[in-house]
Amino acid sequence: MTTPVCRFCRTPLTHTLVDLGRQPLANSNLTAEQLAAGTEKTYPLHARVCAACFLVQVDDPVAADEIFDAGYAYFSSYSASWVEHARRYAEAMIARFGLGPDSLVVEVASNDGYLLQHFKAAGVPVLGIEPTANTAQAAIEKGVPTEVMFFHGETGKALAARGVQADLMAANNVLAHVPDIGGFVAGFREVLKPEGVLTFEFPHFLNMLEMVQFDTIYHEHFSYLSLLAVAQVLRANGLRAFDVELLPTHGGSLRLFCAHEASSHQETEALKTLRAREAAAGLHKLETYEGYAARVDEVRDSFLAFLRQAKADGKTVAAYGAAAKGNTFLNYAGVGPDDIVCAFDANPHKQGRFLPGSHAPIYGPDKVAEVKPDYVLILPWNLKDEIMGQLAYIRDWGGRFVIASPVTRVLD
Repeated sequence: MTTPVCRFCRTPLTHTLVDLGRQPLANSNLTAEQLAAGTEKTYPLHARVCAACFLVQVDDPVAADEIFDAGYAYFSSYSASWVEHARRYAEAMIARFGLGPDSLVVEVASNDGYLLQHFKAAGVPVLGIEPTANTAQAAIEKGVPTEVMFFHGETGKALAARGVQADLMAANNVLAHVPDIGGFVAGFREVLKPEGVLTFEFPHFLNMLEMVQFDTIYHEHFSYLSLLAVAQVLRANGLRAFDVELLPTHGGSLRLFCAHEASSHQETEALKTLRAREAAAGLHKLETYEGYAARVDEVRDSFLAFLRQAKADGKTVAAYGAAAKGNTFLNYAGVGPDDIVCAFDANPHKQGRFLPGSHAPIYGPDKVAEVKPDYVLILPWNLKDEIMGQLAYIRDWGGRFVIASPVTRVLD
């Protein structure tokens, strides 16, 4: 077997972070016909760390256009808290950088217009770049101009040649989703004005490491990002970070403010503090990454013990949120429909389908009161408070909430 190489610096990858075995694509929920056909594909899910640039990454045995296809099921607007997060971002960026009717905001991976709609409402011109046709169409129907394309160096040049030059570019939870991370970042260099600002949001690998958030590993997430690794990718493309905000989203994320290397933006104390924190955690040392797989197994075993006890007690367990991270978790734990009676999700594009791998049926939230599960396992634990608020009524029949990360616990 050929040794894989780092997707950024091309160094041979000889160090495993964790091998999660063969898994189906985490967002590929099955129709009844697909389930009956028994043809579900699985692919290796093996996370490695580069000994040269310390970019953590999974192998890419499946093409990006197989994942982000016309039937892609993730629509950002189905999470009220995420739409509100986007609204606050728009307000803050307009105020901080003085954006107005003569500005242009470009979002890459703009999904269904969940973010750009707020800039548009404030009178700031926008353009969305989105590879999935169905989510792009949803944005267009909201009045958000959107182009259906994969963004990279060449498409960035093509946009710039048409005169597209951005004062602000946003890329939320997409930097991890591109197989050619260097080529992707090169596109921003082309479209960003000389003094323009680019913000990336992504889950911080340090949280994944310290809190054993292994369920954020799935085939869509090609990379797992630290400031240490991202700074090197930026530098290779004539860009640099100058500020950072720590966000609670997705279990702890970074909002990294970036600009052209030659721009006037000054580096902030917040960025220096984060750089020092990562250094203190040892992200530049291979030994820091060792032992992660054993900690992952402890998380899995804790959950399986809970399931065994629930079954012994005659209790039913249902899941809430047909989320990608939940599917990674359930499939690594070997969970099937005998363990989880069903999953509930607010996204109608997922309802009536079945979770990949575990094959639990997916219903709308209106079915919770009909099923009356004893335990509701919250799979998207980053939305725990929002979901518990929406489903507080399960306590009427003695129902309780469960979180499985970083250790399985029943919430009162």
